[in-house]
Amino acid sequence: MLSIRKIGVISRTYRHLNRYRHILAVLLKHGFGELVESLKIDQYLEVGLQMISKKRAPREEPLTRPQRVRMALEELGPTYIKLGQVLSTRPDLIPVEFIHELSKLQDSVPPFSFDEAETIIQRELGAPSSDVFEGIDMEPAASASIGQVHRARLKNGEAVAVKIQRPGIRALIEVDLEIMLHLATLAERHVEELALHKPVKIVEEFARTLEKEIDYRIEATHIDRIAQGFLGDPTVYIPAVYREFCSAGILTTEFVEGIKISNIDQLDAAGYDRRLLCSRGADIVLKQVFNLGFFHADPHPGNIFALPGNVICLLDFGMVGVVDRQTREIFVELVDSVVRRNEVRAAQVLLQLTSWEQSPDLRQLERELSEFMGRHLFRPLKDIEVGKLLQDLLEIATRFQLRLPPDIFLMLKAISTVEAVGRMLDPDFDMIAKAAPFIEQVLMDRFKPQRVAETVGDLAGRMLTFLNQFPKELLDLAGLLRQQKLSLKIRHDGLEKVLATHDQISNRIAFAIIIAALIVGSALIVISRTPPLFYGISLIGIIGFLAAALMGIWLLVAILKKGKL
Repeated sequence: MLSIRKIGVISRTYRHLNRYRHILAVLLKHGFGELVESLKIDQYLEVGLQMISKKRAPREEPLTRPQRVRMALEELGPTYIKLGQVLSTRPDLIPVEFIHELSKLQDSVPPFSFDEAETIIQRELGAPSSDVFEGIDMEPAASASIGQVHRARLKNGEAVAVKIQRPGIRALIEVDLEIMLHLATLAERHVEELALHKPVKIVEEFARTLEKEIDYRIEATHIDRIAQGFLGDPTVYIPAVYREFCSAGILTTEFVEGIKISNIDQLDAAGYDRRLLCSRGADIVLKQVFNLGFFHADPHPGNIFALPGNVICLLDFGMVGVVDRQTREIFVELVDSVVRRNEVRAAQVLLQLTSWEQSPDLRQLERELSEFMGRHLFRPLKDIEVGKLLQDLLEIATRFQLRLPPDIFLMLKAISTVEAVGRMLDPDFDMIAKAAPFIEQVLMDRFKPQRVAETVGDLAGRMLTFLNQFPKELLDLAGLLRQQKLSLKIRHDGLEKVLATHDQISNRIAFAIIIAALIVGSALIVISRTPPLFYGISLIGIIGFLAAALMGIWLLVAILKKGKL
C-alpha cells in the first residue's frame, strides 16, 4: 500500500526540503506567489524559502489561471501530471473551467534504461528476462510516467507487450503525496477560496486512484472483465492477458498489430470501411456503458486500433468506469426528459443524479434547463453534438454547485470522445440515433416482469427488515434516555480558522504587553539610576529599551507581512 502521512513536525518537513524547494519554486515561477504566501508555509520552510527567488519570470503573453496550473503540473513531473489527469475527470472536485485545460496534460517522459528494466523483471517475475522470454526489445515501444512498454516474444513464439513499472516510482509518489497532503492541509486552513473545494479530500482521493494505477494486476483484471462482456462478439478484439507473466509491477499482454483509428489515410489505403468502423466503435462503447455498466474510460484514438475485417481493438485499460444499474437508469431518465423538453422533470432527475451541500433554487434551475433545451434541441438530430450538449449540461450543474459522480463524468467523457472519433471517420455520424436503441432498452427493461418482481421483492424485504428493527431501536433509544446516556455531538465547521485567528490576536496582544512592560520597567530603572551606569544612565535600563525596540520592530514586521496593521 502507498504510505501517505501528514507532515506535522519540522523534522519530517525538512526530510523533503529539496523537493519542497523545487515545488515552491515552480509555483512562484508560474505566478502563484500569493498562494504560497497565503499558505503561511514560511513557518515550516523559512530556510527553504530564503533560497528561492520570489520574482516571477516575465511572460510575453498573458495566460489564464488554468493554463498556468497545467504548465506548473507538467514541470513538477510524473505524480503531478497524474494528479492533473485525474482531476480532469473529476468535476465534482474542481471548477469546470480547469477540466478542459488539464485534459491536455501529456503523460510522456524519457524512458529508463534496459538494465533497470531487467532488474525489475527479475525482481517481479523471479527470473531474468532470458528465462521468461525468447527475446525482448531493449528499446521501449512507448514510455509514460508510471511505466514503459517493451515488445517481447514468449518461449512459445507468441508476440507480447510487456509493461514495466518505472524504477523508484512508488517512493517518488509517496514523497510527493506527503508534500501534497501537507500543502492541502495548509490550503484548507488558510485559503478560503481553496477550502471550498476540499483539497485534503482531493489528495486522499488521488492517493486511492494512484494505488490502483501502480498495481498492474488491477489493470489485468479490467482487461479480463471487459473481454468477458464481449465473448462471442466478432466485431471487437480485446488483447489476451498472460497472468503467469504479470505482477504488481509487470503487465504482459498480447501484442496486437493494427492501424490507429485516427490514421485515416492508412485505413483508406488498406481498404477498411470507415462507416462500419465508426458504427462498430460506437456500439462497443455504448454496450459497455448501458449494458455492462463497466467501460473503458479513455477511448481516445491512440487506444483504438482497426484490425482486418473491420474489427475494433481496444487497448490500455488503466482507466475504467463503473456505473450501477440504478445510476444508469437515472441518467437515461435525464436524457429522456431532456429529449422530451420537460424541464421540470429534468431538474428533478438532475438533482437525483448529483449531490449538493445547499439545495439549489429549483425554479431557476428549471429556467436554465429550458434555455439549454432551446439552444440544442430545436434543430435536426444529426446536427446535434452530443459532446457539446453534455458539456453545457455539466456547466449548468456546476453553476448550481451540483456535484456529478466521477463515474458519470467518465461516462459522458467516453461518449463525447467516441462521438468525436466517429465524426472523424464518418462526417455524417449521428450519435443520438446510435444511442437511441440502447437508451430505449434501459427504459423498457424496468418494466419486464422479472425486473418488476425483483423490485417488489427487494422493497418487501426492506420493509420487513424495517418492521423488525425499528421497534427494537426505539426501545434502545428509550433505554439510553432513561439511563441518561444519550449524548448529542455538535460539530463546528470552520472553527479551526476562528481559533487560529484568535490565537494570533492573543499572541500579538501578549507580545505588545511584554513590550510595554519592558518600556515602563526600563524607564523606572533609568529614573532610579540603578547601577551599573553608563554615562550616568542605567545600563540595565538601556538593555531593556533595546530589547523592547527589537521586539517592537519584530512585531511590526510580522503585522506588515500579513498585509494588515
